[in-house]
Amino acid sequence: MRPNLLILGGTTEGRHLCKAVAEAGLAGTVSMAGRVKHPAPQGLPMRLGGFGGPGGLARYLRDNAVTHVIDATHPFAAQMSCNAIDACARTKTPLIALTRAPWQAGPGDRWTHVPDIAGAVAALDRPAQRVMLAVGRMHLQDFAANPQHAYLLRLVDPPATPLGFPRAEVIVDRGPFTLAGDRALLSEHRIDLVVSKNAGGTGAQAKILAARELGLPVLMIDRPAIAKRAEAHSIAEVLRWLGHVSTDLGV
Repeated sequence: MRPNLLILGGTTEGRHLCKAVAEAGLAGTVSMAGRVKHPAPQGLPMRLGGFGGPGGLARYLRDNAVTHVIDATHPFAAQMSCNAIDACARTKTPLIALTRAPWQAGPGDRWTHVPDIAGAVAALDRPAQRVMLAVGRMHLQDFAANPQHAYLLRLVDPPATPLGFPRAEVIVDRGPFTLAGDRALLSEHRIDLVVSKNAGGTGAQAKILAARELGLPVLMIDRPAIAKRAEAHSIAEVLRWLGHVSTDLGV
């Protein structure tokens, strides 16, 4: 039986993995959460939307004869990753995560760590500043609790509903971004503070490097904890794992 992959996507790494899988002649589907109105082409057939929890994902794996699952979701998509671990355990489907190393503070960085979104909201209970809020669309409403700040938001899609911020500027753009571009962006908007998830990777790191060069503080939101699972840090590792596991399973 030929491998039939399910790739849980939504990241630059996931898109590159899909391309490599297609070029290798492997069959598979990439699943996207559907939060972006026009997702970038992935190189594989795409499904949009959730599965209905781990039980729904387990049914999908069985109904579609999925042989391997590759979790290439965002490091902060913890619920999806946990559901994948659960569903793959129920169905005995091999699972690997394609992960990015988190960013590490270096010389010149002025980071304050907070454990989660709630911690970041609490930390912004301070006098008004000009804040680049780089937390993704899903969590923006949490920060409406601090309306005193002037927020700069960079989103893939224009907001569909009012944001709830008295002062906010939205830039619609899709990464990867450049150091020169983000340094100019932070300077032009006179940003005092950058709030960011520790996403890792290179596609969104430019704002962190720009903050370092400009001497700006960064409120860094640490990654959520995810249960132990097999992990790879490159597409080549994933492809080697696929060959090894497929041989072990006799497929």
